[in-house]
Amino acid sequence: MSLIDNISNKEISLFILSIGILISPYNLSAAEADSAEIKIITSETPVELNIETERAIVENPDEPETIEDLIQENQNTSSAIDTTEQLPLSILKEVVNPGELRELSWSAGQSFSGKTVKPPVIVVRGRTPGPVLCLVAATHGDELNGIEIVRRVIRNLDPMKINGTVIAVPIVNIYGFTANSRYLPDRRDLNRYFPGNATGSAASRIAHRFFTQIIKHCNYVVDFHTGSFKRNNLPQLRADMNNTQVQEFVGHFGSTAVLHKSGHGKTLRSAATQAGIPTVAFELGQPGSLQEEYVESGIESINALISNLGIIKKRYFWNEPQPIYYSSRWIRVNSGGILISKVEIGSDIKTNQLLGYIINPLTTEEIRIQSPIKGRVLGMALNQFMLPGYAAFHIGVSSNTSSIVDDEQLNNEDNDESDENSNEYDVQTSDDDELH
Repeated sequence: MSLIDNISNKEISLFILSIGILISPYNLSAAEADSAEIKIITSETPVELNIETERAIVENPDEPETIEDLIQENQNTSSAIDTTEQLPLSILKEVVNPGELRELSWSAGQSFSGKTVKPPVIVVRGRTPGPVLCLVAATHGDELNGIEIVRRVIRNLDPMKINGTVIAVPIVNIYGFTANSRYLPDRRDLNRYFPGNATGSAASRIAHRFFTQIIKHCNYVVDFHTGSFKRNNLPQLRADMNNTQVQEFVGHFGSTAVLHKSGHGKTLRSAATQAGIPTVAFELGQPGSLQEEYVESGIESINALISNLGIIKKRYFWNEPQPIYYSSRWIRVNSGGILISKVEIGSDIKTNQLLGYIINPLTTEEIRIQSPIKGRVLGMALNQFMLPGYAAFHIGVSSNTSSIVDDEQLNNEDNDESDENSNEYDVQTSDDDELH
């Protein structure tokens, strides 16, 4: 008979109990040890479950039993935290990695010398996923305020601290910019040829390259503009408020005013929106000069936008509500002469209020210009010589959405735009900025 055979079951039970007491984190008192009922569970012994043990098993079915299990569970939990790094961005035959700021260029075509013209494109790619926001300016080459807004915004973005991507094109119409002209060299308006045509006119080809090489990568687009031809615009967003995605987009700009315009079908704004990319035209100031007050205002609005889109973490709060104008009217002069304005940009206007005078420089004659409607001055001509029919004051009207269609029909009748689908040269009119 072996030594093991001489050990009774009772002695085995007492030995196991002793070991359990030594290693247990809950040390039993002597009295508790004496009264403890010992039950040896083997594969043949059924486990008796009461209500409490059943509840514990249901509530903690995966509770770790060993220190190794605890370590493994902690590792699994850590890996579940969203630290996903977004993928590299392939654009303009280059690859921009997460956490990078790259200066690229896009092909605007060839100059008269046959050399390829390549305007700069700055791409800031954050480490973590987020929207792709495109900021573009100088589609009209003489509009400078947007160029400086884009430059200042992009230089203050740290790719290691943002989500998503910001693509900046400070100068789209490089031909017009270098010539200090609104138009392309052939006098066509580039902003009337989007999304373009690879085999069309020079304007159509440039528009096609820009649309396919840049815009197709965007989730949102801000297209900066100013008033046209000696006209000044209050900072405002031109947006198609019939589009729900655009409605949501404009709500991210803080208290910047919004003017509802469905837009000409060949503008960058309209073409991108029709392609499913919410786009607005951001109007600020006048062409041919850089106006610091408008640049600062635009930067504030874009900072609010990138914050509300989740691109940066800083929060911006605005005290004023965002005014929305669902219709507008151009007030035209009926006599030739020199315009003398008596109101300022952004002024609230009452019906029949005096807006200014047309004076005859050769006589003492003064003709009053009065507003036929109540509203706000969203745009106005600088004091200058005017012919009968020139648009002098652009009045925004706060109206309900039910009147949008009627207002647009009246506005379209009031516009003197040429047929942009034709191949004729673009003709300057007094309302060119109306269709941005």
